[in-house]
Amino acid sequence: MSNQSVAGIEVAAVREDAVVDYLQHHPDFFERHASMLSKVRLSHDRGAATVSLVERQVQVLRDKNEKVERRLRELVDVARINEGLVTKIHRLACRMIGAEGVLQLLDGLEVSLREDFGASDWRIVLTRTDVPGLEKLSNRHLRVAARDTAELRMFDTFFESDRPRCGQIRDSQRDYLYGAGTVEIGSVALVPLGTKGAYGLLAIGSHDVERFHPTMSTDFLARIGELVSAAVGAL
Repeated sequence: MSNQSVAGIEVAAVREDAVVDYLQHHPDFFERHASMLSKVRLSHDRGAATVSLVERQVQVLRDKNEKVERRLRELVDVARINEGLVTKIHRLACRMIGAEGVLQLLDGLEVSLREDFGASDWRIVLTRTDVPGLEKLSNRHLRVAARDTAELRMFDTFFESDRPRCGQIRDSQRDYLYGAGTVEIGSVALVPLGTKGAYGLLAIGSHDVERFHPTMSTDFLARIGELVSAAVGAL
């Protein structure tokens, strides 16, 4: 179609707009003029060949269907992962409810964090001073410290945020939690226990530097923190 100019407006463009407008208001056009379907030719988006309008529509629908199926598979995978996490947290809850004293609480955490959550190493720092015999307990996973000690002041910003934090931590924090020179701890999930760490914190460590990263969701970590906090509060 040649482009003729009328008052500065290209006739071809006007005609194309009119066709588009007409088809939008008459979507049944090709049903009433089925023979046109075989005459309309479109370039194939996957090669140089041309295809009919029907073939292009079929391809568009097929592509949309593939996208929907892919999205559905992603949602199913996420649902399956979440279901697994819910089951693991349920087991942790049962262990916390059944814990009678600090030692059973630590044993329950050890099983859950290692077997269910794949922790390479973990520590729990408790700041409660009213639990009989707590400071006399000897356990590699347990740290007992007053809330205002210099060591815990390193975590003030974390406590103020009142939510789990994931990623790499400062060398001084890592040394306090896991011992001096423990460079094998690549990433850590810090979980406050009680409101703003009123009971302390739970530190779940991994040798993998990417296992806990700042952009990961912390919803389930928060649930773990609530369960452990409730168990600590009941001591």
